[in-house]
Amino acid sequence: MSVGAGLLALSTLGMWGLAPPAAAQSVRPQVVASGLQNPWAVAFLPEGRFLVTERAGRMRVLEADGRAGTPLAGLPAIAAGGQGGLLDVVADSAFATNRTLYFCFSEPGENGRGNSTALARATLAPDGTRLQDLRVIFSQKPKFASSAHFGCRIVERRVDGKPDGTLFLTLGDRYARMADAQTLDNHHGKVVRIGKDGSVPQDNPFVGRSGALPEIWSFGHRNGQGAALASDGRLWMHEHGPQGGDEINLPVAGRNYGWPVITYGENYGGGRIGEGLTKTAGLEQPLHYWVPSIAPSGMAFLTSERYGRAWQGNLFVGSLKFNRLHRIELAPDGKVARESHLLQDVGERIRDVRQGPDGLLYVLTDSPAGRLLRLQPGT
Repeated sequence: MSVGAGLLALSTLGMWGLAPPAAAQSVRPQVVASGLQNPWAVAFLPEGRFLVTERAGRMRVLEADGRAGTPLAGLPAIAAGGQGGLLDVVADSAFATNRTLYFCFSEPGENGRGNSTALARATLAPDGTRLQDLRVIFSQKPKFASSAHFGCRIVERRVDGKPDGTLFLTLGDRYARMADAQTLDNHHGKVVRIGKDGSVPQDNPFVGRSGALPEIWSFGHRNGQGAALASDGRLWMHEHGPQGGDEINLPVAGRNYGWPVITYGENYGGGRIGEGLTKTAGLEQPLHYWVPSIAPSGMAFLTSERYGRAWQGNLFVGSLKFNRLHRIELAPDGKVARESHLLQDVGERIRDVRQGPDGLLYVLTDSPAGRLLRLQPGT
């Protein structure tokens, strides 16, 4: 029996200690906008408007009624292709006064030599047609020619409920460079933390350590495409495993999350990765993992009561593979208690999920004619 088949058998037998799946809850997807080309992320603007990225390299403002504006001018050069392109975007917590945005993208190297994930900041012009004062504040090192594993989720850090002026950014291992995730002289397979101006916070865990890049917060990650802050301010992320072994992790400063030394997945087509270990001393275990893989995408905590008290505090994760949204209920100790599935009838890959200012959940579907959906409470 292969590693994947064995793990699948264990999960089928309920060996993870999860409660039985909860009965499916009812939500009613309402189309806000359609005709978006492989949208990757949505951010919320004042007056009910939205900002959406399209992986091909476009950013658009959507009006409250879903009308899409022309692509914004002022974007940098983007290496669009494969998994790369224009990816995450977030509005600064003080956007109402400073109109500042942060977005990440696959950045081409000079003379076409490789690419890497980069993080930029800019201001949205008052007329909403272009970006101004663009500045790239972080570039993943080294650049490497690959169309895979860019990571690229941005989270504004908060301490005691208030923004502390820093950003987290998840960075993929670039697929062929997976061993780099275990060394600190590069940004592959890392979570980094930087100031909003691109500076390095002096309380980062590897500041001053010889041979380590000071932006690094945690390491041993594969390809984190979802991240969110919990209500207590802790960073949560999920990452794609190989064939099996998608994980939820809570990145702590300086900790090693194991990839590719430990994993609950296997090589594509079968066969163990490395020594085939799932745990070893000194490497962090995931909070939760999926076998088979669900290909997780966006990730958000629900803080509102718009769907009833039972949903408040739940974690929501999109699945690209199974075309659904996972509702994850957490036990008092923070472990995963049960999962249920939503939006199977939509029949589209779920790329992003966010809670809007109205307390409702919004999702983006990933296709050449992708949609922004608002999830209305079921009747």
